[in-house]
Amino acid sequence: MSRAVAVVSVVGIGADGWDGLDAAAREAVRGAEVVMGAARQLALVPEGAGERVVWPSPLLPALPGLLGAYAGRRVCVLASGDPMFYGIGTTLARLLGPERLRVHPRPSALSLACARLGWAVEEVEVVSLVGRPEALLHPAVQPGRRVLVLSADATTPARVAELLRSRGYAGSRMVVLGELGGPGESRIEGTAAGAWDGVPGLNVVAVECAADPGTVPLPRVVGLPDAAYEHDGQLTKREVRAVTLARLAPVPGELLWDVGAGAGSIAIEWMRSHPACRAIGVERDPERAARAARNAAALGVPGLEVVVGEAPGALAGLRTPDAVFVGGGATVPGVLEACWEALRPGGRLVVNAVTVESEAVLARWHAGRGGDMVRLAVSRAAPVGGFTGWRAMMPVTILSVVKEAG
Repeated sequence: MSRAVAVVSVVGIGADGWDGLDAAAREAVRGAEVVMGAARQLALVPEGAGERVVWPSPLLPALPGLLGAYAGRRVCVLASGDPMFYGIGTTLARLLGPERLRVHPRPSALSLACARLGWAVEEVEVVSLVGRPEALLHPAVQPGRRVLVLSADATTPARVAELLRSRGYAGSRMVVLGELGGPGESRIEGTAAGAWDGVPGLNVVAVECAADPGTVPLPRVVGLPDAAYEHDGQLTKREVRAVTLARLAPVPGELLWDVGAGAGSIAIEWMRSHPACRAIGVERDPERAARAARNAAALGVPGLEVVVGEAPGALAGLRTPDAVFVGGGATVPGVLEACWEALRPGGRLVVNAVTVESEAVLARWHAGRGGDMVRLAVSRAAPVGGFTGWRAMMPVTILSVVKEAG
């Protein structure tokens, strides 16, 4: 596609419309044979500025064909504010290549909101809910943190408030800024406990997170409390989970296979380590698979892909993993071999075992492929009559192996 399409101008336009564009941006619009954008954005530029094409819905699946249909013509794409900040500009750069773009940015919603609120831009966490589930907000909800939510529409503030209340952050201060930079700019303040009806359709939500008394924050490091998960007992316990994830060593942008996912805790905490981390959970039990998906949404990583099926058969056709965790099924013929074969060179395989039979499998693998094998024994304090004693958990043997190149 990049060879067929001429240079595309991408013009960021704010709520101040045509008056807010500089000379170069105006010339890009005037000189275009085709101007594409949302209906709201197209209404902000003068008539006569080329053929107008309103974005279809959904946009992303249709975009390659749409660009191909106008190949060779002078195309101008209108975007909100800074096109490279959660905007269409990044998608176009990926599809066409950056050399095919001429981007004319305006101030982003983040910079405008921080200017109004007196917030330091570099200290604010941004979460976009434009075409994305509000569950993505969960990891950002931490005591004392400032969060800016890019809204999908007028219903977003109410949905944000509902999520904050459900997490025990009803006292969080919220500021809804509407039509930023435009003549109708507005500001509505309140808390998550209040009602958020009647806000402008074009808005951003600024949140100062404040935990209610008794609320226990969920840390962003590995080893969440076991109680954070819905489970039926099929859960990698907190202490073992922390060690296992340390061996898996999440790196931004990498993909994990969680084979025998159970409640999904390993995949979920892998994804929580960085927004770019991805994971596929493979679970043979449909009820557990559904539970893992619910846990992922509740803990802020709704993008977890859950495959219902039994390994090794269910692994066929999945994207190449950078790391694989096998929490169940090590004794099933072919499972470890299939995981090892699929793993990219330099990737990590981590396998947990609690039975003598599965430990024997790990011992053979350790003898044949090396790596590191440890046995983890954890005891938790528990009442013994009127006293306190140590209650031992089942020991867990952990094998971790790095697949060498070649």
